[in-house]
Amino acid sequence: MVKSELIKRSPLRILENTIHGGLGKGNIGIIASRKGVGKTACLVHISTDKLLQGKHVVHVSFSSKTDYIIDWYEDIFKEIAKKRDLENAVEVHDELIQNRVIMNFNQDGVTMKQILSSLEAMISGGNFAAEAVVVDGYDFSRASTDSLEQLKAFAEKLGLEVWISASLKGEEPLFDENGLPVELKQLMLRMSIIITLRYVGDHVQFNLVKDHDTFPSQDMNLKLDPKTLLIAEQ
Repeated sequence: MVKSELIKRSPLRILENTIHGGLGKGNIGIIASRKGVGKTACLVHISTDKLLQGKHVVHVSFSSKTDYIIDWYEDIFKEIAKKRDLENAVEVHDELIQNRVIMNFNQDGVTMKQILSSLEAMISGGNFAAEAVVVDGYDFSRASTDSLEQLKAFAEKLGLEVWISASLKGEEPLFDENGLPVELKQLMLRMSIIITLRYVGDHVQFNLVKDHDTFPSQDMNLKLDPKTLLIAEQ
């Protein structure tokens, strides 16, 4: 399969259509679940889809060393290339690496303002024309509304899509009657898209609980295969 056909057939097109064309520039999207359900795999798959389209992506990690995140990208690209029998896979792989930057921070030792300053230095000062930022390992239990407002303003200023994983903690119930994560309620206004993940049988199901100004609480007809770490249509 050629790259253009792979992009066209990607299950990420279903995700985009479900949220009315995609997250959109200047917006923040959240993928939320308990730890270990597949949030990082989802972020890397979303990022890889953008890279395949020739877009530039910055991956910001608060939880892992850079080598660990690179392994995620390598494994998911190999699975996509194998499953779709991608032509010129080595050349495509090299193109993706050129369009990706991975940055690692310790949330204990840095403020949101400092993080955004580093990102802006990379994107604007370093002439790295990123269109999206994905963030994993950020602890929302320690986040303030001010931090999210800074991130939202930054995304709007630079015209970025920002996808973040949220690892939900605490006792049940994690979600309210509308399926919204209780832990994120005070930050809800800064988030345009909220997708939750949960195990259903042998796969992980995607549920859309916030879509810009609506709260649909609907199954997205997408699943994450824990064996391949790939997003697929149900």
